[in-house]
Amino acid sequence: MTLRRVGILGGTFDPPHMGHLILAEEARDQLALDRVIFVPAGDPPHKRDRRLSPVRHRVTMVSLAIADNPAFYLSRVDVDRPGPHYTVDMVRLLREQYPPPVELYFLMGFDSLADLPNWHQAAELIAMCQLVALTRFNVRIDWHYLEKQLPGIRQRVRILDMPELELASHVIQQRVREGRTIRYQVPPAVEAYIYKHNLYMDNVTPSDP
Repeated sequence: MTLRRVGILGGTFDPPHMGHLILAEEARDQLALDRVIFVPAGDPPHKRDRRLSPVRHRVTMVSLAIADNPAFYLSRVDVDRPGPHYTVDMVRLLREQYPPPVELYFLMGFDSLADLPNWHQAAELIAMCQLVALTRFNVRIDWHYLEKQLPGIRQRVRILDMPELELASHVIQQRVREGRTIRYQVPPAVEAYIYKHNLYMDNVTPSDP
């Protein structure tokens, strides 16, 4: 298949949940993407104050979560290289794998878009791909500020109207610790994997895959 449009969805995916999958599928549908690449983060600089599950678990959970969608792909481009892991470096590596005329679309939330001026080499990121911002009801974008910090950004952003789902990985982790259900919040295979390997239980060491 000749690829024309490829979406990129990065994240820690700790764990991947139904919100991630709905987001990716909506982007695929609305933008006519040929492929959406899920890129688990290796060592995200902005989350060094947060304890992450081992990479092997996060990668396996993503693989399980996307297994039934032929348009979804897993990339290890971020986890198989030394850190720190900045988004711009990850996109640069994917651009080498998917050179022009393939168009790259980087999927991000409104909260990330609002914070974009603080990202490492944000201007280079914008030059390499089209940004796709996913609406959130509780986040407003100050376009005047963004344009002042990153001239021309407005022309590089596509806005998608997405279903509002209040799902967050850290909340799912907490529900596991409290013994509450996470059914229908993560794919069944991911739910089974979490319990099989004792993920998110503070008093239990995660087991090997």
